[in-house]
Amino acid sequence: MDTTNNGGRRALVVGLGISGIATALRLRQIGWTPVIVERAAARRSGGYFIALFGAGRAAARRLGILDRLTDRGPEGNAYDVDRAGNRRPGLGFKDFPGRPWMMLRGDVEEAGFAALPSDVEIRYSTVPTRIEQDADGVDVTLTGADGGSPVTERFDLVVGADGLRSTVRRLAFGPHEDYLRRMNYMVVAFQLPAPLPGHDRTDSVILAEPQRSMWIFPFKDRPPTAMLSYHTDDVDAEFTRPMIDRVREVFGPEPAGPALGAALDALESADQVLFDSVEQVRMDSWHRGRVVLVGDAAWCVTLYAGMGASSGMAGADLLGTMLARHPDSVTRALAAWERQLRPSIGYLQGNGLQMRSLFVPATRFELARRKVMVRMSKLPITSSLLVLWRTKGKAARMKNTDFAHPGLALAARTR
Repeated sequence: MDTTNNGGRRALVVGLGISGIATALRLRQIGWTPVIVERAAARRSGGYFIALFGAGRAAARRLGILDRLTDRGPEGNAYDVDRAGNRRPGLGFKDFPGRPWMMLRGDVEEAGFAALPSDVEIRYSTVPTRIEQDADGVDVTLTGADGGSPVTERFDLVVGADGLRSTVRRLAFGPHEDYLRRMNYMVVAFQLPAPLPGHDRTDSVILAEPQRSMWIFPFKDRPPTAMLSYHTDDVDAEFTRPMIDRVREVFGPEPAGPALGAALDALESADQVLFDSVEQVRMDSWHRGRVVLVGDAAWCVTLYAGMGASSGMAGADLLGTMLARHPDSVTRALAAWERQLRPSIGYLQGNGLQMRSLFVPATRFELARRKVMVRMSKLPITSSLLVLWRTKGKAARMKNTDFAHPGLALAARTR
């Protein structure tokens, strides 16, 4: 752990998600004083599934939280199903490149939060409303999310770790539409109360049709998570109607059948639902002066890439390393940080676009290609090629390589 003395420099970290907590942990390790602000009134819990690849596990180890995390993914079977209730062997998420650990977003956030020193200040119900900077620091106006009186404070660094529609990015870089690149797909993620009818708790279940799909992600010790995904020609219109009505419309008019029907019924009573458009963030630079973006705020790679948590933690970890390496110049540290990180992130964003066709085929041709891939994976000769793709292919190497510290050994080991 690098404990470089940075003279009590203060950093404002906006966002108490995975990237924000990881940033605060790493800044504290190098002697900075992080102050975290969070729009919500309290820390979130639970959440939908995430994957943690080798790059993320390497960062988690350096941040001191890896021992608090565990792989919840079971060694079960994967099935492709149809609406009539037929099923055949399929390819689940564990069969994709990288063999990640499966867990909930809240698992990582809880581990990071527990590792934060007690003297790290966290202000809930607080958002930045103005950011102005000069060569020596950043003046930030902070306002209560409930309309409290604004206060202006000075920081040596501002880190926007506040997600896809980042307030920091809007204030310091410009409007969202300048940076968001829509893929014209929607995603709906929620926890099921129990396994689907006719399936075990450990089963991965996939229903894939042109422009729409259902994925069921199992866990060892809790009910599965469902992810519905579908194409749309008008993203904005998706948010103008009740979500369940729109989802049922998209997956109709055919009868839903036992598997999809159970998932749609569960969606109606789910406590927490992620309903959002699938978008990437594309920026020419992730930093401007003393303001920097980390994680989805800077480079959202999409759920299809599966690298959001891993890249967010790796980026936060490397940010602290570069600030410690360049203690006399924040701007030089940020430039070095981005220069090292950008090639890996660029690849992962491209991988997110490629993986979309496996999660939700856009055409009958893509669906047929996916079916051929599944059949080939079950044949003795071609199944070995799938193993090589999953473990040695470029996607697997990129996701499991410690790209924040490439001089170190691969971080793909599991416990």
